[in-house]
Amino acid sequence: MEKTLFICKPDAVRRGLVGEILRRLENKGLKFVALEQRSITKDEAQEHYIEHAGKKFFEDLVEFITSGPSVLAVVTGEGEVIKMVRGIMGSTDPSSANPGTIRGDLATMVSENLVHGSDSLAAAQREIKLFFPNLEA
Repeated sequence: MEKTLFICKPDAVRRGLVGEILRRLENKGLKFVALEQRSITKDEAQEHYIEHAGKKFFEDLVEFITSGPSVLAVVTGEGEVIKMVRGIMGSTDPSSANPGTIRGDLATMVSENLVHGSDSLAAAQREIKLFFPNLEA
C-alpha cells in the first residue's frame, strides 16, 4: 500500500486544529502508520525543504516549520494515497483553495497554511526516511 508523509504544521497545533484535520483523513478511510507530535529541528527542516534552498523564501519556510511543535504522520490506505491526501489538503494558497478542503475551510494565509503532504512517491519516501528513519517507506 502507498504511504505518504503528512504534517500538521505549527499553526495547526497552535490553533487547536489537529483533531479536525486528522479526522478529515480518517473520514476518507486513511490510516496512520506512525503519528507523533514533536518539534522539527533546523537541520530536518533544511533537508525537508532542500528543493527550495537558495530561494528567497527558504529561510522563512525553515523558521516557520521550526517555530513550534508539529504533528507528523505516515498515512496509508487503499488507492492513490498521495493524490487523496493532497486533494483533502486543497491548494497551497487558502484564498484559492476549494471549500471542503483543509486549507479552503481553515487556513488564512499562504505562509501558514496548516498542513504539508508529500507531492510524489519519491518525495514521500525521502520525507518518511527523514522524519521516521526506523519506518520502512
